[in-house]
Formats: sequence, structure tokens, C-alpha cells
Amino acid sequence: VQLQASGGGSVQAGGSLRLTCAASGRTFSKYTVAWFRQAPGKERELVAAITWRSSTTYADSVKGRFTISDDNAKNTMYLQMNSLKPEDTAVYYCAASSRVVLTTRIDDYNYWGQGTEVTVSS
Repeated sequence: VQLQASGGGSVQAGGSLRLTCAASGRTFSKYTVAWFRQAPGKERELVAAITWRSSTTYADSVKGRFTISDDNAKNTMYLQMNSLKPEDTAVYYCAASSRVVLTTRIDDYNYWGQGTEVTVSS
């Protein structure tokens, strides 16, 4: 599975961005996909995840502001980010797991895209 993330950029606080992750190669009919982020000097953390049954989970810091979704027919996943804050500044990575149940463990994600950078200025 190859993952390609896009959609990052620079916005002011309160603005919005939509990240896209396109999958190619071997794909799975049952899966969990997720967005992680890594800020400078910090560990990579889960932002949001979604399963093939549309079960979702979000980090507390983004609940109510970010929405994860996927289009199985297009092998594409999205992260709609609204009301962005400077603390959302990070490199965002999409990832995929062959686990069919929702997982927040970074070690469960076998496939990773390259990062896309998000910068939020105050």
C-alpha cells in the first residue's frame, strides 16, 4: 500500500484546511486508517482514526474541530480541520493498518505516507 498525503499549508488561527490521503497499490476492504501529527521536538501523536465501518476516534485536543472521513470507492481519506490553532502546527501523516478494529496504537499502523506540513499562525 502506498499513501500520498496532500493539502497542508499555512493559515491563520481560526482558518481551515482539508488534508487528503490517497492510497494506491494493494488495498484492503477491511481496514483502519488514521492521521497522526508530529510537532517539532514532540512525539508523533494520533489525531483521528476511522475504520472500514466508519467508527471514529479523535484526540481530545481536536474534538469538535476536526473531522475524519474516507471514500472507499476512491481509496481516499480526508481530514477536515476547522478553527485551527497555533498548537495544531505540525507535520501531518496519514497511516493505514490492516487491523479491522479501531486502534490508536502507532505500532499497529503498517503503512505510512510522507508528511504534509501544516502551519497555523496567531
